[in-house]
Amino acid sequence: MGLAPLWRLRDRPAVDDACGQLADAVVDRAPLQAERSADTVPAAAGAVDLRIVPPLHSDARRGHAGLPPLAAGVAPAVTPEHVADGRIEGLDWDALEATILTCEACVLCQKRKQAVPGVGDRQADWLFVGEGPGAEEDERGEPFVGQAGRLLDAMLASIDLRRGHDVYIANAVKCRPPHNRTPETAEIAACFPYLERQIALLQPRLIVALGRPAAQALLNQEIKIGASRGRLFRYGGIPVIVTYHPAYLLRNLHDKGKVWEDLCFARRTMAELHARADAGAPENLPTI
Repeated sequence: MGLAPLWRLRDRPAVDDACGQLADAVVDRAPLQAERSADTVPAAAGAVDLRIVPPLHSDARRGHAGLPPLAAGVAPAVTPEHVADGRIEGLDWDALEATILTCEACVLCQKRKQAVPGVGDRQADWLFVGEGPGAEEDERGEPFVGQAGRLLDAMLASIDLRRGHDVYIANAVKCRPPHNRTPETAEIAACFPYLERQIALLQPRLIVALGRPAAQALLNQEIKIGASRGRLFRYGGIPVIVTYHPAYLLRNLHDKGKVWEDLCFARRTMAELHARADAGAPENLPTI
């Protein structure tokens, strides 16, 4: 008996009806500052408190030519000091992934088999961010390859997306937490510079946060998935949509319909972003 629910793409008119209107609110991440050495964002109780990085500007999409050249050779192990002093910010994709693979910035490195940087199209419009690698991901070095990953692939297919094609997949932490526990605040904070550098390189049009830890890492505030669904948040000017993690859905099949609604909302949001770009209008969606 299969555990994963079936996801089938409905006819377009039905999908449009199910998706509804754009979100009733847009919540901006706290303003990002150019100086990351000392500034922090005051966080609500229980929220993830992360260092601030320079804002991502829409006119910098795909503009990676200005990145400084990198020295040849294998990246050295990354310590907490490397992360704190901003050595991640100038890395290109290959150097970033090599650095992640040797990272020792938190205790998760001690029991991992390998770090899991991310996978997909490095010029994708869609970015899906999960919580952290599981046992199978730790073995194979690729995010979302276990049972939850197969469900994620089905979810992507239901809105005409496919892993590796205009889609990039990453996690809030790059090493497996022991026994698949939820990553701790310090672990997410130590790993977040890697995710923010991935976002800076990718410059996606839309981010989908899969689960509470991913949403809190991106938005730097306390998040409850049920209350955050159907709202449009922002990370550095990039729209963020929050939904349940596929692993949660495997344990709570009755919420499949809610995730379908979130996927429809994401597709409608992306369609609006493309329409604005085609019309030469700013891609920033209005606050509603």
